[in-house]
Amino acid sequence: MIEVLFEFGNETILVVIKGKDVQFGSTTYGAQLADISGMKLSYDGAVKEFPDLAHREDWQEEATLRFKDHIIKLNSEEKVYHYIVEELRSYGYKPMTKKMKGHRPVKIK
Repeated sequence: MIEVLFEFGNETILVVIKGKDVQFGSTTYGAQLADISGMKLSYDGAVKEFPDLAHREDWQEEATLRFKDHIIKLNSEEKVYHYIVEELRSYGYKPMTKKMKGHRPVKIK
């Protein structure tokens, strides 16, 4: 299990990776975790990542399925971690700490 904290504006976002399961939550709300299907995705971000979804009405469901499929293809939690960090970093999220298997958090540079 890998837990990563991100800073986005004045919010702190928690991402928990357990095998192929990725959960997201805001510590502002007591870290209620939800998978990607429980989140509101940005239309602009989804279209930037998947241009073919631009004029589809089911763009959010399709973007969610593609995200889950990509996570399944990654072989390890560490690869999922690197993918999540790089993707969120490109949207302005600043990674703060990484915590693996209950050990102390380590600052991310």
